[in-house]
Amino acid sequence: MDSKALVSCVLLLHLLIVLGACDIIPKAKDSGTNAIRLQGMDANNPHRNDKTHHVAHVHEKKSMHDPSLSSSHMMHQMDPRATVFFVLDDLKLGKTLSILFPDGDPSPLSSPYLWPREQADAIPFSLAKLPQILQHFSFPQGSRKAQVMEHTLRACETKPMKGESKACATSYESLVDFARKILGLNTDIEVLSTHRLVKSNAARLQNYTITEAPKRISTLKMVGCHSMPYPFIVFGCHYQPGDNHLYRTVLSGENGDRVEATARCHMDTSQWSHDHVSFRVLGIEPGTAPVCHFFPAEDFVLVPSTSSI
Repeated sequence: MDSKALVSCVLLLHLLIVLGACDIIPKAKDSGTNAIRLQGMDANNPHRNDKTHHVAHVHEKKSMHDPSLSSSHMMHQMDPRATVFFVLDDLKLGKTLSILFPDGDPSPLSSPYLWPREQADAIPFSLAKLPQILQHFSFPQGSRKAQVMEHTLRACETKPMKGESKACATSYESLVDFARKILGLNTDIEVLSTHRLVKSNAARLQNYTITEAPKRISTLKMVGCHSMPYPFIVFGCHYQPGDNHLYRTVLSGENGDRVEATARCHMDTSQWSHDHVSFRVLGIEPGTAPVCHFFPAEDFVLVPSTSSI
């Protein structure tokens, strides 16, 4: 098996885990963190070439990292997902934050895995082809599902910020290709995400206290991938060069939940839109302070496997 196929197979395994198809996340032997090292995984996954065409409900959430997501929209809706944002000074042992950690429930999605390229590319993925796409999925124009799909397509076609590289991955191969383009063609890759150590039946929005000292992951490059609402799984992935920090920590909720979380801190936000929701939530202006956020369970970050804590 060539290295490209190997990376694709392991990303598949991780996505099955992230999206709820598995209960256990393997630990990297070296760091003890919940990372999956992209080497030595089984290629014979039965889902890899599954051509079954399933369409369920479109997941009607908006990515918190969507550049078109304005602060006025989010604050008007009082979306609790905005609580994932915080300032770097708050990332310390003993700090208590009110946070919503989504469960990453994949039930609104069509399947718990990315489609292979042949299957994904058989369906147009562009705003100009939206009427044809809606017809393919039998969604009425003007419906809520159509609006959500339009929003995703528009976000995917939004021009990247200065210096940023971005792509909406609709297949295994496109996700692997983008990661290898940024991190290196021959680089082994680790996939880091957030997951629950202990889960209660309490409200998901609660006060969490940082109970383990945050540890910075040393890496020069990272690719963040965020789930996008669509009839099949799409990840919006992006890379921005510069001083970005990645951390791992454990938080304990007031209702008994415990979460091992991955956090990213954007040290330079000077190129961000003034209307980004994080600035309204944090009460700051672009470029004045680092903006940090926790990754929800359904999102993840890709780093070279040589990264260390």
